[in-house]
Amino acid sequence: MEGRGPSLADVAALAGVSTQTVSRVSMGLDNVRPATRDRVLAAMAQLGYAPNSAARALRYGSFRTIGMIAHRLARTGESRTVEAVVEAARDQGYTVTLVDVESPSSDVVSAAATRLSHQAIDGLIIVRAEPATPDTLALPLRLPVVVSDSRFVGHHPAVAADQADGAFRATQHLLDLGHRTVHHVAGPADSAPAQLRAEAWRATLAAAGRPVPEVVEGDWTAGSGYAAGRRLVADPEVTAVFCANDEMAAGVLRALHEAGRAVPRDVSVVGFDDILLAEYLWPPLTTVVQDFAEIGRRLVGRLLEQVRATTAPAAAREAGGPGAGSDAEDLHEVVPVELKIRASTAPPRQE
Repeated sequence: MEGRGPSLADVAALAGVSTQTVSRVSMGLDNVRPATRDRVLAAMAQLGYAPNSAARALRYGSFRTIGMIAHRLARTGESRTVEAVVEAARDQGYTVTLVDVESPSSDVVSAAATRLSHQAIDGLIIVRAEPATPDTLALPLRLPVVVSDSRFVGHHPAVAADQADGAFRATQHLLDLGHRTVHHVAGPADSAPAQLRAEAWRATLAAAGRPVPEVVEGDWTAGSGYAAGRRLVADPEVTAVFCANDEMAAGVLRALHEAGRAVPRDVSVVGFDDILLAEYLWPPLTTVVQDFAEIGRRLVGRLLEQVRATTAPAAAREAGGPGAGSDAEDLHEVVPVELKIRASTAPPRQE
């Protein structure tokens, strides 16, 4: 092997397998027995072999890699969406290259997209691009893109949970229990999901002819929910609170407990997201369930439809295969949500 690096054939010979098996292992495909995969990986390590992604793309028409841009991975929605995309990509034999940007501004996201496009990716998933807009976000030409943000419909395919329906279900549930109105602890003003949830809460109250209280704004953290709860407990008229996420709801629960306001006897509380801890809070939290796994599957599925369309023969593209035309840009998939009713909600206390 003097004068050149180790080849696919060298790895195959050392591992005692075919070059096709080595290729499968290098692409991360699942149709290789674990013992065989371990033997191939050991041979790669011993020889210092690194798969050539450019050559692989020429041979297979794909790098088998998806780029992804996210912001604030500590947030539940972002972290669970990223996790779901990684799992869905793995199921399709793809890996994910993630960039966690410091700011969701247009220039930062655009720069991250350009950087990723130079790193051998087949397409790009943007988890959220706040406060970027379709007019301000500059992405590399001909790069397949899917966005988890409904504002980009008409520019890029979009997949998002039904935020408005979730807020409607939460608010209407509290009204149906007999509460005169529902107070709202909202997410930050620069968050599109927070805005959608607040607008739906407000519209639901207005449609029912109920008073619309002043919004108390948080920042998605339990600490901000606790601060909001401290404000709300000062008003004895508060009997129902809809929180824009479960972490803030947890903070509200603590503030109510410290003030001697029992949940749900004195105040009912609803969250949003259904984090793993939601059913283990006391009392277990009624919340809106987002199907992050389904969101991840659809994001990856829509992106790969575009990837396959761009790598298909010209005749197939002209025939109008999946993602071949502007219809793909208009695609907006809304993933349904559900309300999980637990012990944190009940009819208002009767004096």
